[in-house]
Amino acid sequence: MNVLIAEDEPLAAERLTDLLQECDPTIRVAEQVDSVKDLARFFESGKTADLLLLDIQLADGKSFEAFNKVNVSAPIIFTTAYDQYAIQAFKHFSIDYLLKPIRKSELAGALKKFNQIRQPWGNEQLSVLKELLDQQSAKKYKERFLIKSGSKLQYKATDEAAYFFADGKLCYFVTKRDSKKFLIDHTLEELETTLDPKSFFRISRKFILHLDAIHEIKGSISARMEVKLSQPCEHELVVSRDRIQAFKTWLDR
Repeated sequence: MNVLIAEDEPLAAERLTDLLQECDPTIRVAEQVDSVKDLARFFESGKTADLLLLDIQLADGKSFEAFNKVNVSAPIIFTTAYDQYAIQAFKHFSIDYLLKPIRKSELAGALKKFNQIRQPWGNEQLSVLKELLDQQSAKKYKERFLIKSGSKLQYKATDEAAYFFADGKLCYFVTKRDSKKFLIDHTLEELETTLDPKSFFRISRKFILHLDAIHEIKGSISARMEVKLSQPCEHELVVSRDRIQAFKTWLDR
């Protein structure tokens, strides 16, 4: 079986290739591209693949934009760093989607699904997918939080948050300007779906950070990675090991 990989991070592409071989040694990576332009060029040249593994966000745009230029009938497995990103569209119009960092068991499951279905795709399905993704991109995210301060109610604009953190069942909003914390009636799980993923990232089970509050990152992509903010912070902000690659991708958008 010939597979095309579209991935703009060399390390991620190499790991995906290795995982494919581990799942099925008969799989051959026909070609690896890192841009929408090269993805379209692959099919314009008359080449084919049995299956496409496409990262949604490539170096020069979204991978499905290539299908405005060429006609493709190969099934697709999407990969993405953001679990909020048009998941419903993926479920309806692709073989599967895999959330980075990709696990071998998930990839094996997607390949099994592909082998069970093996039906051609066309531009009609892809045009519907593009429309749904565009709708998702236009989604309105939470703009403010209602906060109780003593006997008074006030609100804080979402962009005022340096980070959010969970302490047991309680969740707090910490401001950029003065590092004050306020109790809010939300969970981090709820915040993940209501905050703009371009500005906020959940680095661990306990913390969601705002991009503008980050001052520096200490460590490497394969070991401990600690985030320092541009303001005093009472917490040690360490990125969970299984979120390091996705965090790096988010920073490098």
